[in-house]
Amino acid sequence: MTVTTTTTTTIHPSPLCCPDADTHLGDLCKRPIPNSYWATPLLLACEYPWTPKNPNNPKIDALLRSGVRTFIDLTECGELVPYDCIISERCALLGIDPIEVEYHRFPIRDRGLPESVDYMYEVLDTLRDNRDRNRITAVHCRGGIGRTGMVIGCWLVESGIAKDGAEALAIIAREWQSVEKCSRYPHSPETGPQFDFVYRFHPSPHLATSELPPLSLDH
Repeated sequence: MTVTTTTTTTIHPSPLCCPDADTHLGDLCKRPIPNSYWATPLLLACEYPWTPKNPNNPKIDALLRSGVRTFIDLTECGELVPYDCIISERCALLGIDPIEVEYHRFPIRDRGLPESVDYMYEVLDTLRDNRDRNRITAVHCRGGIGRTGMVIGCWLVESGIAKDGAEALAIIAREWQSVEKCSRYPHSPETGPQFDFVYRFHPSPHLATSELPPLSLDH
């Protein structure tokens, strides 16, 4: 299920989450849950945020309190207990207008790759749309390691934060050190093919053409 709500609400990240080029984001931005990290001031990478066994203190509440207003779910249908149906309930308990929150699902097989590069571009288009509206987005899969790291790496290249896939992977490796499960899962992404997908990733060709001035037909 994909829920997309249009709104003019602007969510501003904490000013402490706007470091200079030499600053480690993890040093400035408080992680809302132990297994999460800030890829950018407007983009959080994390594990699956719904905990049915602990419904009175779910991780999704911490994300909402931190300013997350868009969720991008990379898990497959039936992989885990869905949470999109309880977002409105959690918002009401936290005093947040549910209309401010968006949920998007882009299923990718666990430990796998997107079905195509164009499919990855669709995910990145959603990230770009939320960035342009100054909204804080959380991207997650099951553990926040493989599929999530792959999307984050591609976004770092797509957005120009990293000059190429190698630099994107280095940024993730640095931020991953602050994640609680790093000692058990020392690398993100998770598999060799996922690393390779990021390493070889190039920005969408539509980006360059969309930024060109309109062609003049005047002589």
